[in-house]
Amino acid sequence: MFSLHDCRRAQACYCFFLLLALSSTFTWAQEQEQQNNQNQAPQNQAPQNQAPQNQVPQIVPSQPKQRLRIGLALSGGGALGLAEIGVLQWLEENRIPVDRIAGTSMGSIIAAMYASGMSPAEITKFAAGIDWIEALLPEPTYSQLAYRRKQDRRDYQINAALGLKHGLKGPNGFSPGHGIGLLLDRIAFPESGIASFDDLPIPFRCVATDMLAGDRVVLHDGSLAAAVRASMAIPGVFTPVEIDGHVLADGGMVENIPVEAVREMDAEAVIAVNLSVPLGGREQLETLGGVLSHALSVTILQNERRSLALANVVVTVHTGSFLATDYERVPALIDLGYQSAAAQATALLPYAMQNESEWQHYLEVRSARKRTAPTHVQAVEIVGGDSDQDGRIKQRLKSATVGPLDLPKLETQLTRIAGEGQFDRLGYEGFAQEGVPALRVTAHEKSYGPPFVDLAVNVDGSGVAAFDFSAGARITFMDIQHRGGEWRNDLLLGSSNLAATEFYQPLGSTHLFVAPFAFASKLPRNAFSGQTRIAVFGDERAGGGLDIGYNGGRRSEFRFGYEIFSGKLAPLVGSAGLPSVNGSTGEFRARYVWDGQDSPTVPARGTRITATLSRVLQSPGLAHPIGQLDVQTSTFFPIGPTTSLFLVASGGTTFRGDAGPFQQFALGGAFRLGAYLPQEFIGNHYAYSSLGFRREFYRLPQLVGGRIYWGGWYEAGSAFNDPGSVVVRGTFNVGIIADTFVGPIALATSVSPTGQSRVNFSIGRLF
Repeated sequence: MFSLHDCRRAQACYCFFLLLALSSTFTWAQEQEQQNNQNQAPQNQAPQNQAPQNQVPQIVPSQPKQRLRIGLALSGGGALGLAEIGVLQWLEENRIPVDRIAGTSMGSIIAAMYASGMSPAEITKFAAGIDWIEALLPEPTYSQLAYRRKQDRRDYQINAALGLKHGLKGPNGFSPGHGIGLLLDRIAFPESGIASFDDLPIPFRCVATDMLAGDRVVLHDGSLAAAVRASMAIPGVFTPVEIDGHVLADGGMVENIPVEAVREMDAEAVIAVNLSVPLGGREQLETLGGVLSHALSVTILQNERRSLALANVVVTVHTGSFLATDYERVPALIDLGYQSAAAQATALLPYAMQNESEWQHYLEVRSARKRTAPTHVQAVEIVGGDSDQDGRIKQRLKSATVGPLDLPKLETQLTRIAGEGQFDRLGYEGFAQEGVPALRVTAHEKSYGPPFVDLAVNVDGSGVAAFDFSAGARITFMDIQHRGGEWRNDLLLGSSNLAATEFYQPLGSTHLFVAPFAFASKLPRNAFSGQTRIAVFGDERAGGGLDIGYNGGRRSEFRFGYEIFSGKLAPLVGSAGLPSVNGSTGEFRARYVWDGQDSPTVPARGTRITATLSRVLQSPGLAHPIGQLDVQTSTFFPIGPTTSLFLVASGGTTFRGDAGPFQQFALGGAFRLGAYLPQEFIGNHYAYSSLGFRREFYRLPQLVGGRIYWGGWYEAGSAFNDPGSVVVRGTFNVGIIADTFVGPIALATSVSPTGQSRVNFSIGRLF
């Protein structure tokens, strides 16, 4: 069972590992020790800690006898590691060769790119072109999700990945690393199939930590992308990587600056890059979090000091105001690394080649070892799923793999498959099949589901007398009968109650589907006399139906079906003299949804449209069948990096006749005329619009949520029976919206031109 004690213990462990993750990327060394290291003269022989006897043989180009084999050790440090690109740039400009290279964490990414033959200029272009925030997300962005997963994110907005595959559990890391994994696959793709990392243009190693044995592991062969992913798998942030039975995570815990790994490659002189971040002052020790962070930093510092003592030259990058999360500051970080290397010119230049011809020969030898990626593949192999899943994935990838190989398109398709929810990451690599190029795609199923669990908390309040609270869960079984079917189950309890189930089954390999469903619900509805609330009714419904439809992919869905339910409207509060209504309702309904927005909570751009056309055949209060149309839209326009305008418009009509109690349109409440209570205005027709802006002013820590916005908007609308008696009501609103892990939290003050005012508070879906 999953107890409260387990939750608290899990939270404590998560915080501990997160602090360890952040600390493992920071480096610091005393200035005196750095000066001693930097002043060491180049040695003609390697230090005494030689490679162990079981070290993999080196396969390297011949070296001129008069020149030392030079190794480079690149440190971990999150975004700070981007400064190491500038160090590489300075070394090349000054003809300092690198014959061996090793990296840890972010340093392993930079080292792998350089080892595979990319120049500093190419690495700079590659790093600058990456959307690092998107690459580090725990799942594909909202716009990349499949339509049904978008429904899950909109309806159940608590950001907690949970499943019931082995009891109620979540992933063993904040992010499975799908986005960053695809970047590494692209880097490693030309080198797919090499027998050893010694076969790269520059022999390469990266360091990881064996989480089961607690040992340092130096990775020297196998999948280059997997090795780098293991080296940077910060515990609690990225899921560990399993290689040859070892569960591997970030190497910073055992060797954050991999000087020893470079020495074990028979390097005779080692240049180490030290990303220096101060430990912090006494004031940091005044909080529990500060003490833990400081203690872990000191622990990491010890392995860094041991490493720096083995280096011939230390290039210290004083990171100053830069943070480990400053991925958007690529040019500035690269320049910082360049200037830091230039500051150590006296210690570095003795290792430079003395003439240009010798340098050009070195570059030619290194370039000759560089491999080119195949432009076509003759076969595609899918591993990781069952035969049905593998077949569907292979079919989806044909457009990118048949004919010229299109890696960007392949990566887009893999991300969209991940966006369907069953796999937490997909990657690719090349291999030779009977002597011809082939492509292998590896799909990694989520370890904790299906079935998956999505959670929600919904709160709407504007005072003690108008406060609704409900909480619930959605449990989704996936790939029913191995044909892409889903069984979705909803349970919501509180002021609003819902129990619903739907079986969604695609028809073969087409976009068509059938979806039988059943539900039972009880929702509160206010009743008014003028502007005075006189009762709260319970709107009870129980029924079911069948839809057939077309899934348009990531953005749209069309459904047509029939629904029948037994309904009852009975007063819960203020029952004296108020009638109850009950009976059965049957209707045909067609619904189209387009969702092109970039967020389920507070979008920055995009349009969402929902259009529902109904033909109600029977219902309590209806003298004859009626037709209805309801259209709801919201559009966001960015006008700057932190500001967007938004326009919300909706309207509905009962074409002829009068709507029954179960079909009436309603206005009132937050984002539906906020100065008034929910359902304060009802009628056969309605129209509503809102125009406003929202502007970001603060960014929450990633585990807490996203951004906090302030905004203002004006609403106008009317619900009416007779078009000749329309009364348009307006509301001015000013508020704050926080995009948090429990969903959007909004607090707004609403005032009407006629003097009504209300303070609205809500948790849950807004737009």
